[in-house]
Amino acid sequence: MRLKRWESPRREGRNNKGRGGAARKRQLKKQQQMLRKKLKENPPNNNQKDIIKGEEQNLFLFFMMNYQHSKIVVHQVKKLIQNKLIM
Repeated sequence: MRLKRWESPRREGRNNKGRGGAARKRQLKKQQQMLRKKLKENPPNNNQKDIIKGEEQNLFLFFMMNYQHSKIVVHQVKKLIQNKLIM
């Protein structure tokens, strides 16, 4: 029994030129080429120093907010204690 054309294990890449998908392959190749070109023209400015600096600022703000919040909580607790002692 002979194998059908689509059952052939050697079909992939052999004698299959121009039989569908070639245009899509060219499109994808061109798209990748354009993306590489664009990336070379405008390199992303992901400097580690900028990232680290941003993280440090975020941590500073985080701790400052927590500090302010803890001061408010302590103040409220003191008020509650005073109110209970007075009553």
